Amino acid sequence: MKSIKLVFLLKKCLFLLACILLINIQPALAGINDDVYDGNIFVVYAGNGSLVPPRQTLAKSLEEHKPVFLAFYIDDSRDCKEYAISISTVQEFYGRAAEIIPIDVDTIPVKSSYEPTEPGYYYSGAVPQVVVFNQSGEVVLNKTGQVPYAEIDDKFREVFDLLPRSESLPLQRRSFNEFSSELAN
Repeated sequence: MKSIKLVFLLKKCLFLLACILLINIQPALAGINDDVYDGNIFVVYAGNGSLVPPRQTLAKSLEEHKPVFLAFYIDDSRDCKEYAISISTVQEFYGRAAEIIPIDVDTIPVKSSYEPTEPGYYYSGAVPQVVVFNQSGEVVLNKTGQVPYAEIDDKFREVFDLLPRSESLPLQRRSFNEFSSELAN
């Protein structure tokens, strides 16, 4: 009889403990419309954790004569949170041919001057900011604010000597199973 009462008391205590723990759980509030840090913006808002950390440095990309898309951001900026999807779209279409380098401006070391191979050399003090380099390392686009994807696409089309958007088919995503369906034919 004592063991039954002890088990019953133990069950009540565990139930009470579970209720207390559930009451104290705070919801995770990530908001795209505020200037609050919610985590890395590419993971939280763009669903693309592959952008950070960048695969290559600016210096290495310029040395290899690769086109570069440099994107300055901070994780606790409403504008940057909203713009993360556009940066991810640039990577989607040009990520294999150009280096996509997102730079958290909080990680830029404070110095009196920077070399042209350092991101701090191009940072204007506002976010988001995008800088596009051609294969020769020349800046072909340097703008702050939420630069439309179409404007970035136009510059990359010039860099890669592609037809203008008005004369070519629109860029489209490949379907997930496109490769498998081709093998089936």
